[in-house]
Amino acid sequence: MARFKQLETFVSVATRGSLSAAAQAEGVAPAVIGRRIDALEERLGVKLLVRTTRRITLTFEGSAFLEDSQRILHELHNAEASVSLGGIKASGHLRVTAPAGFGRTHVAPLLPDFLDTHPEVSISLDLTDRLADIVNEGIDVAIRIGSLDDSSLVGLKLADNHRVVVCSPDYLSRHGAPGKPADLAQHQCLTFGTYGNQARGWQFIVDGRPVSMRVSGALECNDGAVLRDWALAGRGLAWRSMWEVGEDLAAGRLVTVLDEFAAPDNAIHAVFPQRRHLPLRVRMFIDYLKNTYGNPAYWQTARP
Repeated sequence: MARFKQLETFVSVATRGSLSAAAQAEGVAPAVIGRRIDALEERLGVKLLVRTTRRITLTFEGSAFLEDSQRILHELHNAEASVSLGGIKASGHLRVTAPAGFGRTHVAPLLPDFLDTHPEVSISLDLTDRLADIVNEGIDVAIRIGSLDDSSLVGLKLADNHRVVVCSPDYLSRHGAPGKPADLAQHQCLTFGTYGNQARGWQFIVDGRPVSMRVSGALECNDGAVLRDWALAGRGLAWRSMWEVGEDLAAGRLVTVLDEFAAPDNAIHAVFPQRRHLPLRVRMFIDYLKNTYGNPAYWQTARP
């Protein structure tokens, strides 16, 4: 800070032509201005100003330094103005990542409305089931579903995410309903195989304790939309999120089983590197998602 104050004082004296004029503009004594100039010259090891009782003249080094100092202070002013503007009006580029299925259905459709409200923002959306390194990859916001394992990141809950075991009425009529999670061994289960977090098994609460059930079947796929389609076609049981199958359940295309053993909520989070000094575009986008997902009417009308 002292260095910038010395630069500002030097530019003020050089452009106003006297210590007293610079002191009057800043509201300090001329002696204060003189001490700053002395400290600057001592630090640089050169004479910048030749001071007499009647006038101040720039030395050769002083003239060159004045040009550089004015440029630096101008760039600092522009940088501060840009940041201040960003604190009032959302602007700049926003990088967002989300799981492919959820992002396709519940993130991508929301972006046009957000941009209509914030026309000076642009967005890159990366849909992937890979767990992105948001710090090293320069991502502003990651939408993640489930527990957050990285304690160095900040997570904000956007919505609940209940998971249910579903099947078609046709499958249920042909094979019956499992009475307990262990009965899944006698059913065709539509799984991710060894891919993703479901490799640990389907999660249930049995006798008050969380239990992971390894399940299997003739069909597996690493795309949740395909598993839902297979369940609709009566090919087996699927463990899916309500955001995927809520409308199917309401329409009777799917039914749930094992509801009394449902696992704890698997929340939807917005994850970002830090909480302090977030750009306004990031704060506004997170608030937009939270307000949208927090409205029960959204989940009743959203189309998985």
